[in-house]
Amino acid sequence: MIVAAALAATACNKPAEAPAAEAAPAEAAAVNAANPFFQPSALQYLAPDFAAIKDEHYGPAFEEGMKQHTAEIRAIADNAEPATFENTIVAMEKSGAVLQRVAAVFFGLSSAHTNETIQAVQVEMAPKLAAHEDGIYLDGPLFARVKSLHDARDTLGLDAESARLLERSYKAFVRAGAELDEAGKARLREINARESSLTTEFSNKLLAATNANAVVVDSAEALKGFSEGEIAAAAAAAKAMGQDGKWAITLQNTTRQPALVSLEDRALRERVWRASAERGTQAENDTRPIVLELAKLRAEKAALLGFPNWAAYVLDDQMAKTPEAAYKILTDLVPKVVANAQAEEAEIAKVMAADGVEGPVQPWDWEYYAEKVRAARYALDAAEVAPYFELDRVFNDAMGYSMNQLFGVTFKPRPDLPVYHPDVKAYEVFDADGSSIGLFYADYFARPSKRGGAWMGSYVAQSTLLGQKPVVVNVMNITKGADGQPTLLSFSEVTTLLHEVGHALHGLFANTKYPSLSGTAVSRDYVEFPSQFLEDIALDPAVLANYAKHHQTGEPIPAELMQKVIDAGDFNQGFDSAEYIASALIDLDWHTLPADQIPTDVEAFEKASLERHGLAINAIPPRYKSTYFAHTFAGGYSAGYYAYLWAEVLAADAYSVLQQRGGLTRENGDAVRREVFSVGNTREPMESYRAFAGRDPEVEALLKRRGLQ
Repeated sequence: MIVAAALAATACNKPAEAPAAEAAPAEAAAVNAANPFFQPSALQYLAPDFAAIKDEHYGPAFEEGMKQHTAEIRAIADNAEPATFENTIVAMEKSGAVLQRVAAVFFGLSSAHTNETIQAVQVEMAPKLAAHEDGIYLDGPLFARVKSLHDARDTLGLDAESARLLERSYKAFVRAGAELDEAGKARLREINARESSLTTEFSNKLLAATNANAVVVDSAEALKGFSEGEIAAAAAAAKAMGQDGKWAITLQNTTRQPALVSLEDRALRERVWRASAERGTQAENDTRPIVLELAKLRAEKAALLGFPNWAAYVLDDQMAKTPEAAYKILTDLVPKVVANAQAEEAEIAKVMAADGVEGPVQPWDWEYYAEKVRAARYALDAAEVAPYFELDRVFNDAMGYSMNQLFGVTFKPRPDLPVYHPDVKAYEVFDADGSSIGLFYADYFARPSKRGGAWMGSYVAQSTLLGQKPVVVNVMNITKGADGQPTLLSFSEVTTLLHEVGHALHGLFANTKYPSLSGTAVSRDYVEFPSQFLEDIALDPAVLANYAKHHQTGEPIPAELMQKVIDAGDFNQGFDSAEYIASALIDLDWHTLPADQIPTDVEAFEKASLERHGLAINAIPPRYKSTYFAHTFAGGYSAGYYAYLWAEVLAADAYSVLQQRGGLTRENGDAVRREVFSVGNTREPMESYRAFAGRDPEVEALLKRRGLQ
């Protein structure tokens, strides 16, 4: 079975360098009996029994899981029989069950519902898990068995999926340093342990900074421009912080913040923007030293493994293949994006001047006045639109309807299944023939214990080898409506919800034999394709007719108002594209540096990067600055943030193909499910795309999607 600290798919599992000391038999028996991770869950499809899991179970389960996994791997490596696909590759796929169970739950909750105990365990386990990983990939006898099979691969008579697994397994060993000499392996172990600790530290500091930087105001009058629901939510947030009688504007993960769209008080908007943009630069939550050290360690690791820089190492195993290809897709768009952004800024400056605001457009002005431009140009009021996008209706009547129309699946609530927080809801997913596909958990509301952003996770990976059906979770950070108030979404949040459902379906529709090739275990610049593909479904007329209804009256959104929403979709695309591309280029720039050229000043490096690429636009800061760029310094997207744009080319083109073939039909749904969602990493990603579209992707649909034509 596959285990990885961030739940990313890898080719095999990793044993610890040194197993923990054994407990006395009686003590060990008591621990085993009490710890829910030491045996498979009795719940349907091995779903985690959150009612039984306690914080004190994680540490012992990790230790025991690594110990057991070490023994399993040692038995494979030391097997006296000649290596076969079954006794080596398949045996590794079957190993590490305890470790997989605890890792899946722990790393899910460390992101979605953490606390001081979980963070302490994460700090303790990060270097141990890194050593555990190295214990496999740097094991000479084990690699010798894998290599012998790879060398003889054409004579083994393997089916296509098994051949793919062998190829991916061998490549994983090589990329992890299996061919290094002993001195190289020793240094690599040191780097991996330190990198693991640093990414954990970055994540914890960022969460602390995001919570600490919430902007508290003393009166509701300061929140002029907020709706009644937003004011009530701010009061509830302040109360949760121990600031009863005040109002708090909590932060999301990006530089821009939702409050900047509607707050009339310019000084307060600046406070909110600075609280967001200056995260990671203050006192105990300063992440700048972590950024610099990670950049240096990654550059050194890449050189150790024979690559000129970290980006070259990462992209060698992605669709893009080279940093040059990733740079090109971004920089080719810069002239059009900047031209659009400059035109948008000129309009915003006019509205500001008419409003009596002198001076250049500032970052805290852009979204507020852009909304005024949008309202004037399209006669569109965001407050008028929001009542038509109520969360439960969007989930049931947008997501539910479209998934049924396109794929024939239904989501049925499972309130009997235990969850890790009262806001989490569990569902069972059924196919068109009534058969059960798997389980889906929805965790949509923001809270202080959750990191920013939106993502999909997997508790159980689908695998016919292991007889497992998928159990997945979607996590978002929607501001929950105050008591008695509905939760109303922006249209952006509607599309994000469908985006994450796309990831979930990638896991739920998986139909592979081996867990390490299942579902989302694909390259970073392909994994975002199925999710972005589903975003456009939010605008399908049949889907809109089902969910865009007033939460009080049930009346459908007026056609004229919805058309304004659609027409306004192209507006501000210069800003949206510029802030994204800026972050993606900063990510690549950090990771194309050699180890001896790492700068000492994070802000100066970012400034130089933006100037070099023609994106030094004062009013449009990067979507993420390095100090809170979790994708690259805490998550799995280092040198990979470009992937969203790369995958968007595929997604926009695939949706245009879908429309040309008749839209949301079961025939189309079956085709995309069969050729994209179900196959995981059992073949090269471009093969899957061509199997669905019948050709290579074309860029025209992306330009239209981003309003750049």
